[in-house]
Amino acid sequence: MDAKVDGRGDGRRRNSASNHRPAPRKPERHGRQAYAALDLGTNNCRLLIARPSGQDFTVIDAFSRVVRLGEGLALTGRLSDEAMDRALGALQVCAEKLRRRNVFLARSVATEACRRAANGADFIERVRQETGIVLDIISAQEEARLAVLGCHVLLEQGEGPALIFDIGGGSTELILVGPGDGAVPRILDWQSVPWGVVSLTDTIMRECEPAHDEAGRLAHYAAMRARVDESFAPFASRIEDASREEDIRLLGTSGTVTTLASLHLELPHYDRRAVDGLIVPSHSMRAISTRLSRLSERERGQVPCIGQDRAELVVAGCAILESILDLWPADRLGVADRGIREGILRSLMAADSGGEQPRSRAGNP
Repeated sequence: MDAKVDGRGDGRRRNSASNHRPAPRKPERHGRQAYAALDLGTNNCRLLIARPSGQDFTVIDAFSRVVRLGEGLALTGRLSDEAMDRALGALQVCAEKLRRRNVFLARSVATEACRRAANGADFIERVRQETGIVLDIISAQEEARLAVLGCHVLLEQGEGPALIFDIGGGSTELILVGPGDGAVPRILDWQSVPWGVVSLTDTIMRECEPAHDEAGRLAHYAAMRARVDESFAPFASRIEDASREEDIRLLGTSGTVTTLASLHLELPHYDRRAVDGLIVPSHSMRAISTRLSRLSERERGQVPCIGQDRAELVVAGCAILESILDLWPADRLGVADRGIREGILRSLMAADSGGEQPRSRAGNP
């Protein structure tokens, strides 16, 4: 079921003198219609509201908040009350923005945390009741498709195969793509593994002795690398021939790659305009990852563009990234500060402009 903002009314005009109910009236379309994409992940809640602008779109509102919905999920198999409350607080802000912007079409999705949690469906229903937002728990395959749709325009030009990856909070998607019939690359193969920055951090912290010094931190990092390498192995075997071709390309969309790209540029604070679309030498990303793996959480929190919000989780992202660089040894890494939300927006706008049945319609919560 496609997600929408659940309206209190369905837009029908009711005639008390008759049982006849006219068909719902479609909102009038014009070039200034607003579309929205909401992505509730394991670590973040993100909303993007935009209007079409030629072949692209113009963002008119955005929201992002760290909610740690998947905190403790690897240990208990359930979403905690505290995590659900944090996510609901963010979703209430999103619902208000959707109302205020009079959004015409919207899609709201939930990913790995809700896929994996035993109480994921119950949480989705609670969100609907308390905010009016209907979240669609999408499959890992749909998550991969939307990520490609949202960021593929940033792939380096070339004839060789490309790997696009998305390091999330609860999972990582790897997508091998080749030339498609149109502008969007064709997905040749893909894999999703249950390791993101939250799930990998929680698992290693539970299984390993506390790291009190650099040696302990490096042991944690090695354990993370080993766990991810094991999960990536089947996919690595399938794409081994492609990885040996000339002109292979690599594009990453995640907080990990944008953060490390910021460190590569030595930015004093995060600047999306400087990072989105940047091409970084892979060896630089490895060097930054190694340096961060040696630092304590307190020391990482003092690094510009990391801060306390990312200090605990960034090392897990580094471990996942290095494993990706091992299986796909491209010389350069493209950086994308875009992904699922942009993919949703492009999908909604394309379907609507083509006269297809809208995947979802936004009403007022």
